[in-house]
Amino acid sequence: MEEPGLDLHEWETAWQALEPLVADSPAEALPELGRLIEEMLQARGFPIDEDDVAVDGEEREVVAEFLEARRIARLVDAGEPVDPGDVGAAVTGFRNLYDFLIAERRAP
Repeated sequence: MEEPGLDLHEWETAWQALEPLVADSPAEALPELGRLIEEMLQARGFPIDEDDVAVDGEEREVVAEFLEARRIARLVDAGEPVDPGDVGAAVTGFRNLYDFLIAERRAP
């Protein structure tokens, strides 16, 4: 049996390791942030495919925010020009999702 706090600790450690890169080069950090958030969403059972946005309620908002931030991260990863405001919005989206997922994981 896996310890419930193990994922939480790993996720917090991974996020903290990415914070300096986010501060120094947000665009460069986006693909790594996206991979971490995707792993967290999958572990929490969220559908993360474009076809799954039809899910109702809070899950729909979470998945939609992830898909938009991931879209920007993929553009950056592919070397496409991306507006700095979009990069900032994607970082904020990933941070919001991280905070939400960490709070969810801590909930009894």
